[in-house]
Formats: sequence, structure tokens, C-alpha cells
Amino acid sequence: MKQVPDTQHVKIDPEKGTLIRKGVPAVTNPFDESALELALEIKEKLGAKITVLTMGIPDSECMLRDALALGADCGILLTDAGFAGADTLATSYALSRAIETIGNFELLIFGKQAIDGDTAQVGPEVAGHLDIPVITFVMGAQEVTENSIVVERMLDNGKEIVRSGYPVLITVVKAERRLRMPTLDGLLTSFDLRVQKLGVSDIGADIQRCGLKGSPTRVKKIFTPKQRSRVMLIRGSIEEKAKGFVDILHGEGILS
Repeated sequence: MKQVPDTQHVKIDPEKGTLIRKGVPAVTNPFDESALELALEIKEKLGAKITVLTMGIPDSECMLRDALALGADCGILLTDAGFAGADTLATSYALSRAIETIGNFELLIFGKQAIDGDTAQVGPEVAGHLDIPVITFVMGAQEVTENSIVVERMLDNGKEIVRSGYPVLITVVKAERRLRMPTLDGLLTSFDLRVQKLGVSDIGADIQRCGLKGSPTRVKKIFTPKQRSRVMLIRGSIEEKAKGFVDILHGEGILS
């Protein structure tokens, strides 16, 4: 899961081209809420241990605490100055190293994308680092057993049903069913659970592949694009409008 800045209050460091998170309200990435809800549903049906992992500043612990209150069993926070400024490649590398350190996993569930970057790259890149299959744009799980999972995924022109064995990584689109609310028992239980904090050395990561050092992409310039629009109004009868429209298409080189 990822804690992201509220996009209504987002600020940018013009020199580094990175988000300024200090003083900006943070929220849980909506796609990750859908991923957590799916994990909780699978736990209810089949039984499972849910470990919630995030990489971020120390304040991200509150998001993990919320997940524990909802029924997650373990929260792990990657927080280290060496992780700062990571692009998708450095982020996916650090997450994959943490997952390998945790070990003993069958199903990895990611949100489709984070609303602060909108790249939809981290989940598939983690699968690449771990050398496991990935199923993207998952709308829901139709069948989950101890040996396999059957999911429905969204396509541009329809839907697709995919079955996979374990281990597998899936990325989840925003589900129709919203993330549940915590129960009183869940809140009380979460107080006894500890959020584990790990740094670069704890997961055996190469510092040169983390944070800004391990990020081959840079944001060189951030700006608000100027709105450009041109309206051509064709007057006259239907025939005159049709002829005028064809003349415009000829003039633009669309028709020869």
C-alpha cells in the first residue's frame, strides 16, 4: 500500500522535480484500498495471513495501523533516507527486496497505480524483480483455492478470466465495494500489534539501486500546460454545413 499526498494540496520541488510531502495532507491510495479489501475477503473465505507493506516516511505508520485495525495481521514500513526520491524502478527494487526478506508469500496484491504518479508500473516491475507471473487490471477474484486463483481482469474492449497458480502478483483496479470500516474488536486488537520498520541494510538492498541514486528517470520540468482550443463554426443549411466540413477536412489534409 502507499500513502499519497492529497492531490488538491500537492506541492512540487522545482529543483529536484519531486513531491514535497511535508505539510501536505496524506491519504491512502484509493486503488490500494481496493487491494486491501480483496485481501480481507480472501482471508474471510479461505483463511490467510495478510502482511501490509509500504515504503515511505515514518508518518506512513498510521496507514498501516488502519490496515491492522481492519484485519491485516502484520505491518511493515520501509523507511530510510536511502529510499527518498525513488522512481518506479528504485521503488520496485526496494519493495522486491523487502518481500524476499519477509519470504513465504503466495499472493501479492497491489493497487493498479498510485494517484500521485499514475504510472501503473510498480506492481509489474516488482513481479519482474521476483521473476513471478503478474495479472494486471484485476476487477475481482472469482475463485480462490489453496493452489490457484481465478480473477476477472479489465480489458480495453471487454473482460478476461485468468487462472494462475502461486506465487503470483495481481494489480487491482478501484473496486465497486468500498473498503470496510474497522470494528471495535479490530481497533482494540491493532493496539497490540507492532509495525516493523526496516531500512536499506535490513533488507539487504544495494544502496546504489535505491532512492535517487537508483533512479534512472528524472523529472526535468513540471508545469501546467496552457489550454489551447480552436472552434470553427459553420453556418448555413445542412448541405452548406456538410460542404464546409468537407472543405475543412481537405484544408487540414485529412481528406485528399
